Amino acid sequence: MNSSDPSVEWQVSPGLTPYPLALEEMQARAAAIAAGEAGEQIWLVEHPPLYTAGTSADPAELLTEDRFPVFRAGRGGRYTYHGPGQRTGYVMINLGARGRDVRRFVHLLEGWLIDTLADFDIAARRAEGRIGIWVDDRDGREAKIGAIGVRVTKWVTFHGFAMNIAPDLTHFGGIVPCGIAEYPVTSFAALGKPVAMADFDAALQRRLPAFLDALPLPCCNA
Repeated sequence: MNSSDPSVEWQVSPGLTPYPLALEEMQARAAAIAAGEAGEQIWLVEHPPLYTAGTSADPAELLTEDRFPVFRAGRGGRYTYHGPGQRTGYVMINLGARGRDVRRFVHLLEGWLIDTLADFDIAARRAEGRIGIWVDDRDGREAKIGAIGVRVTKWVTFHGFAMNIAPDLTHFGGIVPCGIAEYPVTSFAALGKPVAMADFDAALQRRLPAFLDALPLPCCNA
C-alpha cells in the first residue's frame, strides 16, 4: 500500500461476508490492537441484505421487522442497512497512539470519503448536525450517500462507514435510516455515476495516506 504508514493493513474480502462473522472478527482485531498484538487495519466487505441497530436505535424506526435480519451492532447511531452493492469499511485505528481525539478521527474519516467521491465528480459534503456523507440527488434534493458509525474501545476504533455504490435503494424502506426520515438515500448509480466496486476501492486506497497523515503518527503510546 502506498502509505506513509505501511503498518496499516488493507484487506478486501470477496463475496458477501456474514455480519456475525464480521462483527466477531472486528471485535477480536480491535482487542488485539489494543493489546499490542496486531497492527491497525482497514477492512472492506459487502454484506448480504440486513439491518443493524446502533446504541441509539429506536424500535419505532424499524418499519418492517421481518424483511431482513436485524443485528445489534454495538456502534453509535441508529438503524442502518447493509447489502450487496454497498461498500462497508471497517476502520480499526489505534487512537491511543494517535492523539486520543475521537471527534477529529470522525471528521477526518468523513473527509477521506468526501475526497474519494470527488475523484468520481461527486460533490459530497458534511451536514451540520447530521452524521454521514451528503450530496444533492438528480432532483436537487439533499440526500445521504454514505453512513458513518464508529465505536471506540480502549482507544481503538472499529465499525466505520457504509458507502452506497449500487445497492437496491428500496431496501432502505424497512427502516428510518439513521433516524432521519426527511431526507432520502442515494447512491453512485442513482446519481448516474456507474462505478465498479474495485474502482471505488482503488480510489479509497489512493486517498488513504492523506487520512493517515492527518492523524498523529503512532510513535508511542500515551
